[in-house]
Amino acid sequence: MQDGLNGAPEVAEIARAESERGEVVLRRRVNEQAAEVLELRVNGVFVMDTLETGTEIELAAAALELVPDPRDVVVGGLGLGFTTQRVLADPRVEKVMVVEIEDALIGWMRDGTVPHGPALLADQRVRVVNADIQMAIAEARSTYDLVLLDVDNGPGYLVHADNERVYQEAFLARCRELLNPGGVLVVWSAAAAPELLAAMRAVFDDAEEQEHAVLLQDRPETYFLYVAR
Repeated sequence: MQDGLNGAPEVAEIARAESERGEVVLRRRVNEQAAEVLELRVNGVFVMDTLETGTEIELAAAALELVPDPRDVVVGGLGLGFTTQRVLADPRVEKVMVVEIEDALIGWMRDGTVPHGPALLADQRVRVVNADIQMAIAEARSTYDLVLLDVDNGPGYLVHADNERVYQEAFLARCRELLNPGGVLVVWSAAAAPELLAAMRAVFDDAEEQEHAVLLQDRPETYFLYVAR
């Protein structure tokens, strides 16, 4: 990693993969505190990094609080693993199915390209499914206490157009079929999503929008949880 013109280390690409959905890139940079940060981009769009993890952790914690007994959980999207990590921190959780469509992300987590990845995926409660979340839900034969989705941070923020189907009634209805009594579907979004709320209310008897204040590097942001019981 070479210094830039201002003396600060430049961003370095450490892994890249191509699929029919486009390009996935993992980059490393050094922040102002001289700490290394991994950054994930999909189709050129910044998705997340290992510094700004507040939304993944706080919103996963909020989702877990909504479920009386979240023993069996589905997490839609592996990313850099922070949602799954927070789910596993709940002592009530016994099984977690993590659905990730990009096999490169799974590989980078398994081989240590993402340093905390091997330990996370070695947890005996974790099963990683390399599939589209829509396909995984359509073909699922188990039932779940919590289905937790962070697909591109919600409608209107999509790194691939096909992900829009996750927020439509057919998919939501299948999620409803797979929930145990007392089970909850939670989708979070970086912006208000009235069309998603309307679709959830068309499928579920009980659906609501919750606003959550989060901090990203001390920067206040508002995220939204869409909850259906």
